[in-house]
Amino acid sequence: MLDTNNYMSWRDGHFPVIDSGEKTVHELRQEQLPTSKVAKAFTHIQAPRLFSAARPAGDPKRFALSVSSDYPEAVEIVTRLYDQFGFDTVDNSPLSESWRTAPGQPAWVRHAW
Repeated sequence: MLDTNNYMSWRDGHFPVIDSGEKTVHELRQEQLPTSKVAKAFTHIQAPRLFSAARPAGDPKRFALSVSSDYPEAVEIVTRLYDQFGFDTVDNSPLSESWRTAPGQPAWVRHAW
């Protein structure tokens, strides 16, 4: 399951387990969907940029998008999808590390182009 959500307490309400840093929103989603293989993907790019920023493989201006999952096979699926869209992949697994590309983090700010 591709989780494209970014937790915003002002919009989503407060979840103490997330606010305290005990879990990421994506770890919580994995718990809510135990039979799914959750992958955080497409969370730091706006839909229009999927087309304007896409580049062919090998292009020195090609951007990389991040993916986080507790399942390597989910990361592989997202990696193939990103490549089809024209992006490289940075594997930011497991889901407990997905906070690194959350709003306000350096990886998020880098993609605010």
